[in-house]
This record gives sequence, C-alpha cells and structure tokens, in this order.
Amino acid sequence: MDYFEELSKDYRFKEGFHTCINCGTCTAICPAAEFYKYDPRKIVSIVQTRDNAQIEQLLKSETIWYCGECMSCVTRCPRKNGPGLVIIALRDLSIRLGFFTESEKGRQIYTLSKRLNNNILNKGYCVHPSTFTYHDHPESGPVFEWVLDHKEDVYGRLGARYGQDGPGALRSIPQEDLDELKAIYNATGGTARMELVEKHSRAKAAQMGMTMEEYEEYTFNHCSGGHFNGE
Repeated sequence: MDYFEELSKDYRFKEGFHTCINCGTCTAICPAAEFYKYDPRKIVSIVQTRDNAQIEQLLKSETIWYCGECMSCVTRCPRKNGPGLVIIALRDLSIRLGFFTESEKGRQIYTLSKRLNNNILNKGYCVHPSTFTYHDHPESGPVFEWVLDHKEDVYGRLGARYGQDGPGALRSIPQEDLDELKAIYNATGGTARMELVEKHSRAKAAQMGMTMEEYEEYTFNHCSGGHFNGE
C-alpha cells in the first residue's frame, strides 16, 4: 500500500496538508509538545517525504497519539497547514490497518472507544456519573469519591435531574433518542469503527496472552515511561 496516496483520500489530510517550510511555528504553539516528546513539524516533514517506510513507522508509533487535536497549529502556520488534521488522518489510517496496537498509547484507543461510545449509546452522555468509577480515576481525589457515593443527593441539590425524565442536566435520555444515536453511528461508520478497533484489539490481547478484561485494565492503567520531556 502507498500510505501517502491512502492519506491523500482523507478530506482532513487534503485540508491540512500543504507545502511545509519547516519553520517550526506549529511546534512552538503546540501544548502537547510542551509536555510530550512530540514535534508536529517533524511529522509533517516525514509525511512530506512520501517515504513509505517512514510513514509506516509513524503509523505504528506513539507519536501520533500525543496530539490533543486542539488545532492551535492551524491558527499559526504561515502556509495554512494543519498538522493536527494530518495527525487525525494518520490516526484513522493506523486504526484501519490495525497498526495502532503496536504502540502503548495507540492501544488505549480500545478502552477509550469502548467506554466513551458505550456511554454515548447507552446513556446519551460522553461521561456519566453512573459509569465513572473512582477506582479508575483516583486522580479525581477523595472529594469526588464522596460525591460519587452521594451523587443523587449532590446533583439534586445542584439542580440537576439525575436519572429523571424531563429537561435538565443529567436527565434520563429517552430510548427513542438513544435509538436515533445508534442509527447515526450505523449510518456514519461509527459502529463499524468500534467493531474494527475491537477486532484488532482482540488480536493484540491474544498475542499478549491476555483476556479482554485484562487487556482493557492494562491498556488503561499501564504507562511505561519515556513519553514525556525530561524523562
């Protein structure tokens, strides 16, 4: 496969990839580059070479998963490039080819896809208190642990309609609306993407000798180090 040609079919790549002059403005403005070993200038420069081997290395790397997709780079580039858009196209191709399972940060897509999409499809929210567990997010602190233990009372006192019918924050989403969300996922390829992520992740879990439950826990919590500046 010619990876550059495949990327060129992606409308985000077409919008974000023009002639890069390697000025480094995107890296200077990038919040991710401040913390991660990440340089959007280098990524665009590699893609610009059209070198298949180097692009494949990118598709299998940690690097393309460091971007926060804030698009600060788009606002600063003198040539109107969008390294963030190029990254999205690279991520899409990495998932389609199953290359995302070759990197630690890429493997986290399984947990992200499963939890976030299931929240949306089953609850109507990206994040919902009923599925947010302190065990998985100890960084939220002991105060939020207490909030989770008393969520009906706390959210009720704040004016939310937690789990109730009618308008308001944290209201129960009608089943017909959830069915419509599922239909949108089916029509736009979201369901197929979730299935693809699971298929490749299952293969990787088997290769690592893990059950899917072990794989999910491992990819969610494990960080080998070496990702951040100064490490």
